[in-house]
Amino acid sequence: MTNQTHEWWKKSVVYQIYPKSFNDTNGDGIGDIPGIIEKLDYLKELGIDVIWLSPVYDSPQEDNGYDIRNYRQVDDLFGSMEDLEQLLDEVHQRGMKLVMDLVVNHTSDEHPWFVESSKSTDNPYRDYYIWKDGKENGDPPTNWNSVFGGPAWQYDEQTGQYYLHIFAKKQPDLNWENPQLRKEVYDMMKFWLDKGMDGFRMDVINFISKDPSYPEGLDGDGSPYFMNGPRIHEFLQEMNNEVLSHYDVMTVGEMPGASPEDARQYTDPENEELNMIFTFEHMDLDSEGDKWNLKPLNLIELKENFEKWQTKLHGTGWNSLYWNNHDQPRIVSRFGNDESYREKSAKMLAICLHMMQGTPYIYQGEELGMTNARFENLEDYQDIELLNMYEEKKAEGWSHEELMEAIYVKGRDNARTPMQWNSQEHAGFTSGTPWLQVNPAYPEINAEAALQDKNSIFYFYQRLIQLRKEKDIITDGNFELLMREDPVVFAYKRTNGNETLVVLCNFSDQQAGVAEELIQTIQAGSVVVSNDQEQKNRGVLEPYEGVVYSV
Repeated sequence: MTNQTHEWWKKSVVYQIYPKSFNDTNGDGIGDIPGIIEKLDYLKELGIDVIWLSPVYDSPQEDNGYDIRNYRQVDDLFGSMEDLEQLLDEVHQRGMKLVMDLVVNHTSDEHPWFVESSKSTDNPYRDYYIWKDGKENGDPPTNWNSVFGGPAWQYDEQTGQYYLHIFAKKQPDLNWENPQLRKEVYDMMKFWLDKGMDGFRMDVINFISKDPSYPEGLDGDGSPYFMNGPRIHEFLQEMNNEVLSHYDVMTVGEMPGASPEDARQYTDPENEELNMIFTFEHMDLDSEGDKWNLKPLNLIELKENFEKWQTKLHGTGWNSLYWNNHDQPRIVSRFGNDESYREKSAKMLAICLHMMQGTPYIYQGEELGMTNARFENLEDYQDIELLNMYEEKKAEGWSHEELMEAIYVKGRDNARTPMQWNSQEHAGFTSGTPWLQVNPAYPEINAEAALQDKNSIFYFYQRLIQLRKEKDIITDGNFELLMREDPVVFAYKRTNGNETLVVLCNFSDQQAGVAEELIQTIQAGSVVVSNDQEQKNRGVLEPYEGVVYSV
């Protein structure tokens, strides 16, 4: 049974490191584990509790390490197992925790299991992956499309069958129906937890159970048959029983297509599955149909989305709170204003998220207000998803200009440009040539400048992290949406016993009025935190103002 008194992750703030882009010590242009060790004091000063490390396992790097060749080996790109053990040790010495990325929906096609599996139909490892005969006419077994474009099935000449790959064709899906495969995964998890790792962020973990009848998808969309599949709860309970319940760890499942009802099941402690999940609904609100079809954010939709997740999980499950990660563009360029109000809107967005119930995740550079890159040439981008999309949409008749605009707004490489440490060449990230260009904004936006300015976004995040530690209402209180129909103000109330916080965030570059009935409430309140230092009329919010009142 999970120890209920030990839910340390509820008070924690997590910082995600994308190792490739964080800090390079050997001059090869790629961030490394010694580079992370070098910056631990910076993270300690920020005040975070947990580091989530994106994959550093041995990999051909077809999908930036989410294609794993060896689960028990560190990729030479990032350093050695000794480096990783030293990192873990130094993180623990500073009173922080380290969480690994667990990628077990698929492996690389260079993983020894797959190399064996593809040798013959009766190989002992054949059943570690999902192999099927094609249709009578030779077409793939189903019409499913891969997430990265093209069909989700790859034909194998040698054995005359197809294997499933929901992602790139170098990322074959594992067959979780096979108990021997599950045992191998659990043994591998124990290997890392026995080293002292503090938990896992689980990549697309709700994809591991497939509908065994493999039906056709509507217009090639197979997701109803591989997301939240028939045995998913059984598999997660088994994983908890076999592995997780024996360690004091934090678990978060990345779960595209999971509803709040699903999330309650996944995160209800009674079910003994996971502590929390990542949801994506709020990240899809500025596009229509597919993520590249842009539309302006409708703030009312965003508010109602957060309200749904905040209220439906309250008292049962647990939320993870995030604006950014390695797959999402920079929030200040997206829902904020990265030109005239960059610092102010970055702080407002931070208030809006960090005052909610759940465990907040900060993605590297978010605490500096890093922005989208806007590289002018397609050649300057590296992301497989983005490059495949460009070719596909170009063939559908999109213009180069339309495609670049979509990339500027939504491309994953916006999050992956190197961390901006100082104003020196390549932003102090590397002495060599960076694997991906540095965002040209680095002379103004960098950690060294932020640490020297007491009003910087960095110190603002530090304050919000401290508040979460000091005020139980942020962790425990309930959530009530206010000013529901207001198109520019995101307002909500947190209450816990006789304590109340009112959070007001203006998502526009114009002044905005506060609802009459609220003005009365906040008049007598005290300011807990604000991104606007002027004492002024409490009935009006300045452009991108964010303020929290204790009333």
